Amino acid sequence: MKAIIFAGGTGTRLWPLSRKKSPKQFEKLISDKSTLQLAVERLLPEFKFQDIYISTNNLYRNIIRKQLPNIPEKNLFFEPEKKDVAPAIALSVGIVAKSNPNEPIAILWSDHLVKEVNLFKKILLSAATEIKKDLNKIIFISHRPRFASVNLGYIKFGKVIVQKNGLTFHKFEGWKYRPDERTAKKFYSSGNYSWNLGYFVTTPKFILDSFRKLAPEIYNNTKEILKFYEESNYLEVLKKKYGKVKSVSFDNAILEKLERDQAMVIVEDIGWSDVGSWEALKEALQIHQYENVIRGKVYLEHVKDSLVYNYDDKKLIVAVDLDENIIVNTSDVILIAKKTSMPKVKKLVESFGGTKNERHI
Repeated sequence: MKAIIFAGGTGTRLWPLSRKKSPKQFEKLISDKSTLQLAVERLLPEFKFQDIYISTNNLYRNIIRKQLPNIPEKNLFFEPEKKDVAPAIALSVGIVAKSNPNEPIAILWSDHLVKEVNLFKKILLSAATEIKKDLNKIIFISHRPRFASVNLGYIKFGKVIVQKNGLTFHKFEGWKYRPDERTAKKFYSSGNYSWNLGYFVTTPKFILDSFRKLAPEIYNNTKEILKFYEESNYLEVLKKKYGKVKSVSFDNAILEKLERDQAMVIVEDIGWSDVGSWEALKEALQIHQYENVIRGKVYLEHVKDSLVYNYDDKKLIVAVDLDENIIVNTSDVILIAKKTSMPKVKKLVESFGGTKNERHI
């Protein structure tokens, strides 16, 4: 079995730690490791390093090599420019398909936290076993919702199809991307909707066939690029042709158009969190809702439900009589905001682009 971990994105929601030159998935948030390093680590030892691939932007070539020295160079796929996920998946899977078109492959993401690692690996390997029985299937790995999130997609699942190794494979009934609050509450209480993590197991051939049928523009462009793979002018062709297709998400390009009988769904609680924002990171790391999450030299007095991260070893953060705050101190920026104000911070950071303040993102 193979796995591709996608590590693109620029990351404005974890500013000021995450910047354009070093997005969130490369920063040390948990246990002095980046979420990318943790994403690779939790696949071991069931996956060997040579079975793990990384897809990212060419801007992060040196960071990837430094953080993941054991991943073979040929397993690192670098996009020459930022596009949405669909072109990146087509290119990466197309490269893997050259040597392993029918071997099960897991599509994973680099900016998540998974606490139940053994269960997660059991799910991946069990899904691979099922895929080997039918190479023209895709299995979505979803999560039992902990609350009615409006920031995540949902998968509707139906009757049980297979039970194996203590896991249940459900019929796929459809999905909804980021519902409004009322709909999210309805999904949460219904009992037959799960969070869509963006994780799935299938074969490279199935993905490429899906692109050929459902997104021919991306498929044909990728096919032209891969004709030159491992040739001396591959990078030149890649740079010239990769940006020719429109930027579109994999969900919109492929998943929305799949036939329901082509997919199955596993619904489990793997302790998953999207730690793409400070408030989400706090929710993932806290044991109790109102406790504080801290890092570095921090002293708190009468503070609750706050995240305080100090990346400056020469300075102590002291906070008194504060509730529901996000405080992050880096070498050049101090962020202080209410948890509920973080969307405003994101918009502010996005407004910095192309100005004299661009160095801060």
